[in-house]
Amino acid sequence: MTSPLPSPAIPSPAVRWTPRLWGTLLVLCAAMFLDALDVSMVGVALPSIASDLGLTTSTLQWIVSGYILGYGGLLLLGGRTADLLGRRQVFLVALGVFALASLLGGLVDSGPLLIASRFIKGLSAAFTAPAGLSIITTTFPEGPLRNRALSIYTTCAATGFSMGLVLSGLLTEASWRLTMLLPAPIALVALVVGLRLLPRSEREQGHSGYDIPGAVLGTASMLLLVFTVVQAPEAGWTSVRTLLSFLTVAVLLTVFVRVERRSPGPLIRLGVLRSGSQIRAQLGAMAFFGSYVGFQFLATMYMQNLLGWSALHTALAFLPAGALVALSSTKVGSVVDRFGTPRLIVTGFAFMVVGYALFLRVDLDPVYAAVILPSMLLIGAACALVFPSLNIQATNGVADHEQGMVSGLLNTSVQVGGAIFLAVVTAVVTAGAPADPTPQAVLDSYRPGLMVVTGVAALGLLITLPGLRTRRTRGSVLVAGSTVKEASAERVPVRD
Repeated sequence: MTSPLPSPAIPSPAVRWTPRLWGTLLVLCAAMFLDALDVSMVGVALPSIASDLGLTTSTLQWIVSGYILGYGGLLLLGGRTADLLGRRQVFLVALGVFALASLLGGLVDSGPLLIASRFIKGLSAAFTAPAGLSIITTTFPEGPLRNRALSIYTTCAATGFSMGLVLSGLLTEASWRLTMLLPAPIALVALVVGLRLLPRSEREQGHSGYDIPGAVLGTASMLLLVFTVVQAPEAGWTSVRTLLSFLTVAVLLTVFVRVERRSPGPLIRLGVLRSGSQIRAQLGAMAFFGSYVGFQFLATMYMQNLLGWSALHTALAFLPAGALVALSSTKVGSVVDRFGTPRLIVTGFAFMVVGYALFLRVDLDPVYAAVILPSMLLIGAACALVFPSLNIQATNGVADHEQGMVSGLLNTSVQVGGAIFLAVVTAVVTAGAPADPTPQAVLDSYRPGLMVVTGVAALGLLITLPGLRTRRTRGSVLVAGSTVKEASAERVPVRD
């Protein structure tokens, strides 16, 4: 048995980082690292999987989409479940399921079983992600200590994604099954350590029951939304099936909002979205991840299909961005303390816009150091500034019993933004596919997609710019100050 970690009510930069605090953070970082690692590794391994299992292209894409469907569709439920049933319990059970699904994925011999294992992994990640984030925000006191913890935690995602590309390039040379099996032992080690170190969390006391109708409606609407967006490029954006699916999503969300407004214990307390800083964090997360996923997709296609680079060569091309994020992970928290989240988010989005715009200069014979590397460095700097700041801004000023809810909402914004904008970019590129697919013609068909990516980042910049008007509390370096002040000024009710 372990005793719970202290969670001071008053932020204090004097609190020291004990070995146990570091151990707790490393366990949570391992789960976040595995989520990103798993996404990036499978993409490079897809051609080998198709060849070995005899899968068609339409079946193959569900190996990626199955994970996204489970992850993006169940995040809202995962976040609220962590609040109600206990963050530690939910995190550890979901991490164990993730390890078993990874083992299953590496041993299966059919496409449907592999897709099923991917869906289960996505489902488990939908519970570990909000539970892990809310453990941090309730274990580390608000202010410099939490900011530093969140900056390390969130940058693990970019590090995992970058390392996943490189590891997949190496492992796929031996067998694609190794890319599926690799997360299993890491997850098991994190589970064993987590059993000893993670602070025990009580179930929410005095809550007004379980919002079963809200859980069903919220989960169904998110699952159908992600499914519709993923399938739209293949079925057609204006097809009857796609339009009816979007209409059904709209109806489900409308009913969901009505249920949440009347429920005594809602899945999402809608009043939290009356804070301007919260809305900017959620919309900013959609634009941030949506633009990056679209860019990564197009850049990978460009490097492998047009330049003829190997999977490993392509992974190494992306490595400077991930390395920059990893190296800055322990420093971003202090930068946030000094300048506040709004400035860093705006600066990061400006870097992204410039980085994507510079990539438009690529041709069929690029000089990496002069053409591609500047974009990668700017995008890496943007990721280092934006993602931790969005997480800090979304979770600061939120009561402990709602941290899981807000964490689930933020992760949902990230995943839905990625699914929507990737589908849009894919549709734009597909619509401009040349009849005569010469290398130059194919490259020209990629440029509209890159313009969409740049436009999405610019939209994120415009959305987050108003945050600069929020005045920080004089003499305070706590990012939470602006969030709490803004929420108070806008008179956010205790319950909607």
